[in-house]
Amino acid sequence: MKAGHRTLAEVDAMTGTEFEDFVVDLCQRDGCTDVRRVGGSHDNGADVLGTLPDGRSMVIQCKRYTPKSKIPSREVRDLLGARVHFKVDVAIFVATTYFSGPAEKFATENDILAVHRDHLGLWNNGASLLSLGAVNGLGQGDRRHRERWKETYE
Repeated sequence: MKAGHRTLAEVDAMTGTEFEDFVVDLCQRDGCTDVRRVGGSHDNGADVLGTLPDGRSMVIQCKRYTPKSKIPSREVRDLLGARVHFKVDVAIFVATTYFSGPAEKFATENDILAVHRDHLGLWNNGASLLSLGAVNGLGQGDRRHRERWKETYE
């Protein structure tokens, strides 16, 4: 099945590697180039590397956790290290769940795009990866936020 044609329940059932491949497919759909999966043990905090449509280099950390889990700040800090290690312009954290409050705050303060479950749904449904920056750090897991974001994408 192609990216954008899966339900979040199907995404939840993926293995970690399948989820990384799914993120690669979404990036390619959006016009990213040189996108490749580099995840595995000793991956230096990177699962996907590539170039955004605007020419900036990117590193992506992918976490396929149960929807009730929270991404801790420590994992977002690791991504900041990956941005330095790989000498890229943009760090993106894509998760099937939500970030803890401190983790979301750390991401926005350090210019990391935090793609939580709600944003993943928007991305999967056709919003571009770059457009998610407009709603980065503006709440998560709340119907009011999702209604407000809808206006951004209509």
